[in-house]
Order: sequence, then structure tokens, then C-alpha cells
Amino acid sequence: MKPVIALVGRPNVGKSTLFNRLTRTRDALVADFPGLTRDRKYGDGRLGDYPYTVVDTGGIGENEDGIDAPMTEQSLLAVGEADLVVFMVDGRAGLTAADEQIAMELRKQPKPVYLVVNKIDGIDADTAMADFYALGMTEVLPIAAAHGRGVRSMIETVLQAFPDLEPVSEEDQARPRPDTGIRVAVLGRPNVGKSTLINRMLGEERVVVFDHAGTTRDSIEVPFERMGKPYTLIDTAGVRRRGRVSEMVEKFSVIKALQAVEAAQVVVLVIDAREGITDQDLHLLGYILDNGRALMIAVNKWDGLEADHKERVRYELGRRLEFAPWVKLKFISALHGTGVGDLWAMVEKAWDSAFIKVGTNEMTRIMESITAGHPPPRNGRFRAKLRYAHLGGNNPPTIVLHGNRTESLPGSYKRFLENRFREALKLEGTPLRLEFKSGSNPYEGRKNELTERQAHKRRRMIKRMKK
Repeated sequence: MKPVIALVGRPNVGKSTLFNRLTRTRDALVADFPGLTRDRKYGDGRLGDYPYTVVDTGGIGENEDGIDAPMTEQSLLAVGEADLVVFMVDGRAGLTAADEQIAMELRKQPKPVYLVVNKIDGIDADTAMADFYALGMTEVLPIAAAHGRGVRSMIETVLQAFPDLEPVSEEDQARPRPDTGIRVAVLGRPNVGKSTLINRMLGEERVVVFDHAGTTRDSIEVPFERMGKPYTLIDTAGVRRRGRVSEMVEKFSVIKALQAVEAAQVVVLVIDAREGITDQDLHLLGYILDNGRALMIAVNKWDGLEADHKERVRYELGRRLEFAPWVKLKFISALHGTGVGDLWAMVEKAWDSAFIKVGTNEMTRIMESITAGHPPPRNGRFRAKLRYAHLGGNNPPTIVLHGNRTESLPGSYKRFLENRFREALKLEGTPLRLEFKSGSNPYEGRKNELTERQAHKRRRMIKRMKK
């Protein structure tokens, strides 16, 4: 088993910077901004052939109210599930009352705790570390996480606490990673209830929930199993209109949220029933469709609304989603759990539709049955002819249709084909793309050649007649 190492400390002491350095990634958002990390974030690292898992946590705040309380709770949960704790402090700021309070809490833990003094670059390390010996920690390690100074020796010292740790062989390293199952991203505007929905679907308080827009700032991946099947839920930061995004931190949060859509296979777009579907919701919907991801819309905060308000929301959703009638809607209350359980069946069906497998013979038979009852319209003297079809890709499913003069097919007939294929294949919750390819004309480019040949025959015929 890989040892689990939790990084804890006050806000803005460099935990996320060290996390990225230990995992050799840029998964955790980093900025000179206190309280940027709020949820637990997991990552894998390796020292030579020795693997480990690192947990980045939110800063343990000095206040016991506001958002500091759930952040501290998440940090303590990480400490509880870790095998070893790295307690980080700021060497430039010196020892603070908050550091002493955290150290007092960590002394109660029956597991190794290493004190790491960060930000020693440019200052005397011994002087920076002097105050922190008062905390009574047996191991005090100086590092500069931003520049990598002392990080390797620090992790070497930490891993010595696990003498039974076995190296990973080259064979094991070459093996593919275990299947993470269906990757489901939860996307939406700020404060629509994405994190609450994630916790409800998981059945535990896995991510920080607070009644304030912008609580989630990073994309958090949570792998888990449900009824023996693997899944990965991805909580994302709220995405506002571009004109309202001013802070650089929020810009990076939005980028990571949109990247989560590209990495997902199914997207749950959460909208607020009290506000109805907004223009920003439609922009997000368009981004999901452009990426071809399977999709469903969860209309949250449905409980407690009056009947006439619900009717208005239903009507508005039907009107504004006419361009994508295949999108499935589910009216839920993430806070109370109403309708949340039904999302799993919708996710399964959307995934099955996005990764459908159909042979060329079957796809061609479906195409022939569609065109037999409603052939392509005539364009001038000629009519396009479709010869065969096959599956060209998944997520989204792409059907490639081969024939002659397919470029002359009108858009209305292409939409007709898409709807009929969707019905025949029983696709739900996924976009469908059709690609048309025309066969080459064997006489293309020979027109002038034939004309010249005919003129030569005519000249020979005239010569014979003169003789």
C-alpha cells in the first residue's frame, strides 16, 4: 500500500506549491492569495521506485465561523485518513498563535508529524527555524517549495517512517492505471448547488459547502465505487460571464472548470430553479455540446417552489432548449436529496449512448430503412445517393455516411437523418454527429480530354468525306 501524506497548516504557507512539487504536476491552483485551497485534493508521487499519495488541504483558519470552519473540518478529515502528517509553517512570517494551536491539535494524533519550515529562500535557514523548535516537534525540515530547495531531502526523510515500503517494479510502472469508471463533471454557475449535489451523490461531506458564491475554486476529482462500479465525480468552480470575471484566481478556476468538461465523459449541468435557465447557462450548454459530451440538466432547488413558478420554469426550459430536444431534464433538491438518486440511471444511459457499438452492416441497414421511406430530395437533375454507413467514433457517437453528391443534401434532410438515427439507435442524453463523404467521380478532370478526342474524330471524318 502507498503511504498517504497529508499537508496541513495555516492558509498561504505553500501547501499547494509543495503538492505540485511532490506530484510533479500543476493540478493544484497556486497564487499569493490566502485561503485559495478549500477542499481535499489527492495526487500520486514517486521518489525513485517508492510511491506515495499526497493530500493537499485548505488552510486551518483562526476563526471558528464562516468558511474557515468547513475548511478546517476537511483538513482534519485528511489528517484522520493519512498515515503521516507534514505540518507546514511560514519561515518568513515566524511562529504564530495559529501555528501553536495547530501543533497542539496534531500532538493528539497517533501518527508521525513532521514540521516543515517553508519559504527559507533568501534568508538564513537556521534563524528562520529557531522559533519553531518551541513547538516540540522532533523533526524540523527547511524547504523552499517554490524553487524545489530541500524538497527531495524532505520527502526522503519522511518516507523513512515507512521502513516496510516496497519499491514499485518497472513491470508495475508499465501497467495501465486501474479503470476510473465513468467520469462525471458537475458544471454550472456560482452558487447553484454543485458541491451540495456532489456530497449528496457521494453520501458524505467530501467537498466544502458554504452559502456563498465562489466557494469552490479548483476542480476536485473524487473516485469512488457505487454498487461495485467505479465512477469519478468532478466538482468544478462556478463559471460566471467573462465580463464579470476580474480576479486572476477566478480566471484560472474557470479554465480548470472548462478543462474538466473536456476530461469528462458525462456532464451534469446544474441550474437554479429559482432563477430559471439564464443566458450563461446556455453558453455553458453550448460549450458542452461543442465538446460533444453526454449531457443532462439538473434543475436544483426545486422543492418549496410554488406551482405557477414551476410551470413557468418548465415552459421556459422547453422553449429555450428547442435546439437540443434530446437533452434530459431532472428536477431535484440537492439539499434534501429529492430526485438525486435518479441521476445515476440517467448517467448510465447517457454513457451507454455516448459509447455505443454498432457494426457497419447494421448501421447500413438502418440507413437503408430510413432512406427507403424518405429518399434524399432532388437537387436539379440529380439526387444524392447514400451507399453505406459506419460508426466513425464515440463520445460523441459519429456516423459516417458514404455516397454520391452528399454535399448537395440540404440541412433539413441532415436533421431528419440525425433524428431517425437517434430513434433507431435509442440514443439518450448525447449529441450525435453525422459526417458525409462523397465518392470520387471517375470522369472528373477528363472533360477536356473527351472533348479533344471527339474533335479529332470529327476532323478524321471530314477528311474521309473530302476524299
